[in-house]
Amino acid sequence: MMFYKKNQQKINGLWYPKSITWGKAITTNQVADQLALLSTTTRGDAYAIVKNLGNVLSLYMAQGRTVKIDGVGTFYYTAAANKQGVKTAKEVSASQIVGVRVRFIPEVERDVNSKITTRSMVDSNICWEEWGKTSGNESGNTGGAGDENDNPLG
Repeated sequence: MMFYKKNQQKINGLWYPKSITWGKAITTNQVADQLALLSTTTRGDAYAIVKNLGNVLSLYMAQGRTVKIDGVGTFYYTAAANKQGVKTAKEVSASQIVGVRVRFIPEVERDVNSKITTRSMVDSNICWEEWGKTSGNESGNTGGAGDENDNPLG
């Protein structure tokens, strides 16, 4: 089940639903445990693979490559430039780059008309509930895992 809260935009004063997460973030151990259940690997093997995934992704992306993981999606780097543009192409240089961002595009499947039919990481059976309106639980706390203030993504 996914949750949303009502959010008023400052720019136009209109109200929109804003998705929120709750509780503490799922840990590497929990992901490894679930992967071990779904595969033929042990928990330790799954943990080692998950723990090293970031290093492997950065190794390839630092070479200027994209990394596509079947069932997950594609990861790649983009450059974050300073706000100081230059007037000619000859003046463009690496010194204008002030940071690197990791970008991610979830894997999708398309039908014959190029219409997206499924997204690998988006469950097709998501049920949305307003935060705090969960039946039988006015506080919105769904099992002691926390509230919107515990949101690891802000």
